[in-house]
Amino acid sequence: MDVLKQIEDVKRQAKEALAKVKNSQELEQFRIQYLGTKGALKDLMSLLGKVAKEMKPQVGQTLNALKNEITAEFEQRKSQLGGAQEVGPQIDLTEPGKRPAIGNEHILVRVTNELTELFGRMGFSTAAGPEVEDEFHNFVALNIPKSHPARDPLDNFYLAPAGEAGRFEDVPEGKAMLLRTQTSTVQIRVMEKQQPPIRVVIPGRVYRPDTHDATHLSMFHQLEALVVDKGVTMVDLKSTVMQFVQAYFGKDTKARFRPSFFPFTEPSAEVDVWFEDKGRWIELGGCGMVHPNVLSACNIDPEIYTGWAFGFGIERIAMRKYGIDDIRLFVENDVRFLGQF
Repeated sequence: MDVLKQIEDVKRQAKEALAKVKNSQELEQFRIQYLGTKGALKDLMSLLGKVAKEMKPQVGQTLNALKNEITAEFEQRKSQLGGAQEVGPQIDLTEPGKRPAIGNEHILVRVTNELTELFGRMGFSTAAGPEVEDEFHNFVALNIPKSHPARDPLDNFYLAPAGEAGRFEDVPEGKAMLLRTQTSTVQIRVMEKQQPPIRVVIPGRVYRPDTHDATHLSMFHQLEALVVDKGVTMVDLKSTVMQFVQAYFGKDTKARFRPSFFPFTEPSAEVDVWFEDKGRWIELGGCGMVHPNVLSACNIDPEIYTGWAFGFGIERIAMRKYGIDDIRLFVENDVRFLGQF
């Protein structure tokens, strides 16, 4: 019966307080004190947990009746004082605030951060370089001769050369500027400035005039890795790549190495990862032992030092990791796609 007495006391106090309200400001204070989320009526609801089981129906009905009665009298009093416009904004300062909608990292940024963090645990530092490069760093120092089809103007985003004629054939060897086609350019810049031992990963954007389809874009991202030291072998390359694949995709992930050719590595290989849901192998990128000519171009003695490198597509890694089947989704800015990550 003490519970019912408490309810009656609150009812009496509420009615007395409401009768004394003279303006909209006082009415709002009444609402907060008695009808708010931390008000007196809300506190009474906690009494239900303290009464005997046989008393719960009676107490519950009494509480509901009190809430309805006080709410009705509050609305009547509000109308007498001039309606809702007189009361002002109906803001309960005791209510928890609404959290602002905060965006998240783009899926490619997240994957890039995951990769650099993973290789950081394996002892790699991170390097970066310019996206507008000269031919020396993009081709010459990487042992790619002028006759190689990779240097064809139709396969690159060359920038107009300086001078009135504006002819590429008038530009000295290695001086023409272009948007870099690979992050291997940063390998050269790192080796120019640092003598071995070298152990770096290089994430970044690269540009090639490819036709856009489900697996190709004219701008995409690569993750380059470079290790140069005494006694480095192909075994070190393969073990590092396998550790990465199983650490990132899962310990049961299957990967394979296929013999290949790149001017800047010898021997060279392609790395494929098995897509279980696709039922086929998907290429991640190329790798191999750094060509002696590349080391020599950076004033590193290939008779003393050896090295390995790989270049993997970050989009391809993200597609394999998250089951994405179209590379164009990364750049279409569709929030329905981006919001999934």
